[in-house]
Amino acid sequence: MAPAATGGVAVTGVARSLAAVRPCAEGASLIAEIRALEDRKSALSARQARLAVDFDLLQRREQAETGMPAAELGAGVAAQLALARRESPARGGRLLGLAKALVTEMPHTLAALDTGQLNEWRATLLVRETACLSAADRAAVDADLAADTGTFDGTGDRKIIAAARAAAYRRDPRSVTQRAGHAATERHVSLRPAPDTMCYLTALLPVAAGVAVHTALTRHADTLRATGDPRTRGQLMADTLVERTTGTPGGITGIEIQLVRTDRTLFQGDSEPARLPGYGIIPAGHARALLVPDQNPNQADPDEGQDQALNVWLRRLYTAPGTGELTAMDSRARLFPPGLRRFVHLRDDTCRTPYCDAPIRHLDHIIPWHHGGTTDQNNGAGLCEACNHTKETPGWNAQPRPGPRHTLHITTPTGHTYQSKAPPLPGTRVSGTAPDQPVAPNRHHHHRELRHRLKIANHSRPGKPLAA
Repeated sequence: MAPAATGGVAVTGVARSLAAVRPCAEGASLIAEIRALEDRKSALSARQARLAVDFDLLQRREQAETGMPAAELGAGVAAQLALARRESPARGGRLLGLAKALVTEMPHTLAALDTGQLNEWRATLLVRETACLSAADRAAVDADLAADTGTFDGTGDRKIIAAARAAAYRRDPRSVTQRAGHAATERHVSLRPAPDTMCYLTALLPVAAGVAVHTALTRHADTLRATGDPRTRGQLMADTLVERTTGTPGGITGIEIQLVRTDRTLFQGDSEPARLPGYGIIPAGHARALLVPDQNPNQADPDEGQDQALNVWLRRLYTAPGTGELTAMDSRARLFPPGLRRFVHLRDDTCRTPYCDAPIRHLDHIIPWHHGGTTDQNNGAGLCEACNHTKETPGWNAQPRPGPRHTLHITTPTGHTYQSKAPPLPGTRVSGTAPDQPVAPNRHHHHRELRHRLKIANHSRPGKPLAA
């Protein structure tokens, strides 16, 4: 009888749900409202563009009145816009450039954005593809395409890009060609996280170099597969790229990766995740596997893995109970000494400016050294290069503030304030969560021998993060 009763409840619930479904006419009104909201979003983007240009002009006028050199006018404007829009400083710069182009050079595209015929992204595509043109030519292309007349109704991103490129080339083929030649100077390599402890290593290369690299990896993979290697072509190409770049099959021997995890995760099989600088949070099991190469299924030679494991070193990081704040280090030096630099890098992980995830490039004195600021962990912060330069712009101020974790209080020239807290280290318990549970003695017993397979610089202290 119990199953039948359960089934009856389920059927009744479904019937009630179906009865609650609105008629088709109301469904149509929902779609109409969604479309209206999309139009409003585009109109608000246009309004933000106009306000950004007005703010830029106001800031430049105020900076000129203070005697700032003409070449430096506008400094810090993009950073303030980024904070207001909860975006990264780099994104703030792009948004300001978009706003200037729309308001001063592309009135038709701005009008299309204002009326909802284009969204902010597609307006960005039109601005980007005409960036190499003079203001007059860009305005002419804007008039030719006339997005506000419905030119791009039902058109996808690729067709918009193609139309803008073709119109730009017709107006000024020389500038478009020079832009293509200049693009080679923008070559770079970047890294960003991917799901499941993977990452995207991306290289922007000239087409000939990119094709050559891909061809070489493909040929090598095909050769190995012909000799019976069971890995797929994609796996072989990826493994070959790592080996040829780092000089070792595993890719980490001799390279310090600064993996941070608790001693419980390392020695007791605890599930507390670890943090890998430059990537983010990774599962505990994967963090342990990184320290024991022969546990990796891709490791071909177990003996080789044992030799590599001897090159792993551990350093203790002591944290305050409950808050996860690292203990203090101090120095009277003008420059941050190596130990303190390591400390700040581990604590801050990425640039401390709110919404900026860029890698740390500069160790900054929050209170400048020439103003009496000390060279210690409380007065130090990790910043990217752009944010460090922005901080020196007149009107910006930063102060360390007390808090459960290292806190940075930022004031912009307009008087708006923002706070940045150092990210919690692995093992830090959020307020209200359950306390740590003891690990059963027989759980993950194979980790008992891990101490004997690692060359340990210092003995661990229970409950404290360890960095490898």
